[in-house]
Amino acid sequence: MSRLNLAILISGRGSNMEALIKAATAPDYPARPVLVLSNRPDALGLETALASGVQTVAIDHKHYGKDREAFERAMDTALIGAGTEIIALAGFMRVLTPWFVNRWQGRMINIHPSLLPKYKGLNTHQRAIDAGDTEAGASVHWVSPGVDDGEIIQQASLPILPGDTAETLAARLLPVEHELYPAALAKACAVVASVG
Repeated sequence: MSRLNLAILISGRGSNMEALIKAATAPDYPARPVLVLSNRPDALGLETALASGVQTVAIDHKHYGKDREAFERAMDTALIGAGTEIIALAGFMRVLTPWFVNRWQGRMINIHPSLLPKYKGLNTHQRAIDAGDTEAGASVHWVSPGVDDGEIIQQASLPILPGDTAETLAARLLPVEHELYPAALAKACAVVASVG
């Protein structure tokens, strides 16, 4: 079975990255992690990736000032160098420029902690609670030029409980995300493989 070379982009602890790397240990999983890239050299997920035997690189966005495209060109060079065929954003806290999105469009996915199209952007759990929603969830979507705007690949939900805070809701949602993301990435790999 042919496996796509996967790069995972992180900014922090990388718990969703860890779920993807773990899923990829199965011999029939359609992606093989070849690179974990972070915009923060101190991201805890880099150590986790190294311990799992995945190559890592840190490209500090602060060195590029306001030149976002120059930072992304450095990322692109690292991604190409690793032979990347598909990208999964896993808590990568940078808004990507149209240049980068267009370069990887159709080969880049993201996980977002809301039931899109609700609550694009930040503070999703608090916004769901404040709106009186009865459920929350996570969405995996194709990355497009608009923030959290791309076509949805797969979603998962859970009930919002009385007394839930943004923190308790986020903590309960994390295991749901860890099941959702590998399943959705497998679907995305099938799409990418079909178009060559």
